[in-house]
Amino acid sequence: MTRMVPLGLVTLCLNIVAPVAGASYDIVKDFAGSSFFDDWDFFGSFDNLTNGDVNFVSASQAQSSRLAFVDSSTNHAIVKVDNTSMVPFNEKRNTVRISTKDRYAVGSVWVADMVHVPFGCSVWPAWWSQSPNWPTGGEIDTFEAVNLAPRSQMGLHTLQGCTQQNPTQSSTLINSTDCNHDVNNNQGCIVTTPSTASYGQAFSAAGGGVWVTEYAETGISVWFFERSSVPSSISGTMSSIDTSTLGTPVANWPSGGCNMDQFFEAQHLILDITLCGDFAGAPAVFSQTCSGVCYNDYVIGSPSNYDNAYFDINFIKIFGTGGNTVISSQNNAAPALSIRPLAVASFATFVYAIGTVL
Repeated sequence: MTRMVPLGLVTLCLNIVAPVAGASYDIVKDFAGSSFFDDWDFFGSFDNLTNGDVNFVSASQAQSSRLAFVDSSTNHAIVKVDNTSMVPFNEKRNTVRISTKDRYAVGSVWVADMVHVPFGCSVWPAWWSQSPNWPTGGEIDTFEAVNLAPRSQMGLHTLQGCTQQNPTQSSTLINSTDCNHDVNNNQGCIVTTPSTASYGQAFSAAGGGVWVTEYAETGISVWFFERSSVPSSISGTMSSIDTSTLGTPVANWPSGGCNMDQFFEAQHLILDITLCGDFAGAPAVFSQTCSGVCYNDYVIGSPSNYDNAYFDINFIKIFGTGGNTVISSQNNAAPALSIRPLAVASFATFVYAIGTVL
């Protein structure tokens, strides 16, 4: 995962313009407003998954310290890093990791409308999903970025045998095509989002945006829409979604190279913000956009370093095709506690080295 990827291995796909088939889905869960946090599990421990310099707080801690709350003025959910406390040397900063109690199976779509995502030196946010039995059952990364990177990325992590083949997608920025967690230091099969408004200050300046993730028998697809280009069919009152109307996805992993039933199981959806750790704190990554030392200068530095380290979420909606789309929390295994897979080196090499000239 930390092995650098030569630029020659980066693939530029230029013949990926045909639309994906798409399907219609009905709403099965709506995370919004005052009840947003009702059906999530809070991790409630230090980051023993990615070596981040954080404590993921419990639900009660998050509420009392206002690290996870619904803003009464906007009715938006806020998930944030502690930006008020001085942290003593050798201790960790408080933050949040939550995962859905229910899992969502093949034949589901999740839509996340956000107006702000966490960013800043040492900051590593993600909106993703994972099977409780990872790496069996796979992982889908819809949004992930670090520090002051110019773009976010998307990807899959699986057992051996899943690859990205003949994708129908708008992004030409393919970092890697082998999804196997056990090769290339768990790089996964990663696609970089072309839009510089997919992360950081540019994301919030543009009014935020929407991610749509489709987990279908035909494959996995992810769309990203800047606020100005969000389809009119996507709104807080939507009760269904037809992915055939969304145009070409930013990233696509067809089932021809990755059989969904073989490599994926029902997913817990996860929202988290860690600091430093195996990705954001890797010296080769951190130094690309930030100065100083990740832990010393930021985590235990001024708490104002984290004034922008928060998610501001309008809504998250889950849609399904019926049947067994939702796996109830009453029948769930415990949420996955496996090490968080990453595409550390490929992100740094590809995005920073050639991303600015595209």
